Amino acid sequence: MSRPPAQATPEPALTAFLTAHELAGPGEAAHWTPLAGGVSSDLWRVDLPGRSLCVKRALAKLKVAADWQAPVSRNAYEWAWMRFASRHRPDSVPELLAHDPEAGVFAMAFLPPERYPMWKAQLLDGEVRVPTAAAVGELLGALHAAGAGDAALAAEFATDDNFHALRIEPYLLATAAAHPALRDILQGLADRTAGTHLALVHGDVSPKNILVGPSGPVLLDAECAWYGDPAFDLAFCVNHLLLKALVVPARREELLQSARVLAEAYGRCVDWEPRPALEARAASLLPALLLARVDGKSPVEYLTHDRDRLFVRTAASALLRAPAPTVADVVDAWATALEAPTGTGSSRPDRPD
Repeated sequence: MSRPPAQATPEPALTAFLTAHELAGPGEAAHWTPLAGGVSSDLWRVDLPGRSLCVKRALAKLKVAADWQAPVSRNAYEWAWMRFASRHRPDSVPELLAHDPEAGVFAMAFLPPERYPMWKAQLLDGEVRVPTAAAVGELLGALHAAGAGDAALAAEFATDDNFHALRIEPYLLATAAAHPALRDILQGLADRTAGTHLALVHGDVSPKNILVGPSGPVLLDAECAWYGDPAFDLAFCVNHLLLKALVVPARREELLQSARVLAEAYGRCVDWEPRPALEARAASLLPALLLARVDGKSPVEYLTHDRDRLFVRTAASALLRAPAPTVADVVDAWATALEAPTGTGSSRPDRPD
């Protein structure tokens, strides 16, 4: 939630949203600043006399190069997921202030970056704290356990169409189209994931959506919330730690250890199914998501060199063809590939800037 210096002018509907929900008085001065965020929504910091808040609005067309459309109704599911999380772990989400489901807009508390730094920024800066990863794993596992086997939640979050548009198609199916030799494997993972309904899933547990707060991790951006396969969330988060181990070689060991402890802390919370079954699904999804961040519809912006993208393609493809039984095994295989003489150019002194 960093704050760029310039103010922009919001649409009248957004200012009307504030007054309609009594978040701002009529005529009260409001300073609107667009925040750098993800690709799927507009996010604003709104400064009012003596207080600040955030306003989020879902977009019908996501801000990526590929044509990626998604229903704005996901804003309502994000709001509902955050309400769920606040009931079970109040410090795990910002305070919720107001919601307009028809407009696809809600307001929440603004969390200042000096107290709530973004985990992604810390990791890319080489500020890697393994206990933070353990706390993320424990929080994610606890929330999955709280929502597992709940028929009411399953009915409320029957968002299969949203999840297909936001995750299955752009990550698994788009990657399958880019890799015909792996199409059957990726299609099988897509079908299995779509057909698994065990717990309430966040859907975007990425370090860019995790703030490191004084009372523990704070989760943001639950637009993909879905009653489905909890293994997806685990694999999605560990995926980012493995990719960062590729591009932050000076903290590689700490990043790999973070991936291991996150998965272990998460696993201790698994009580809704046999842990080996969940581990196997997460471990087989993990290389598919690694490959998707190179050749899917939402490639990570920090893999800027061909040698790094080639490394991901090679290592992920091998793991897709010979799936590992646990997340820890995937991490070990990734670490072994990174240590190979031709594994990656990221740590070589001749790497171009």
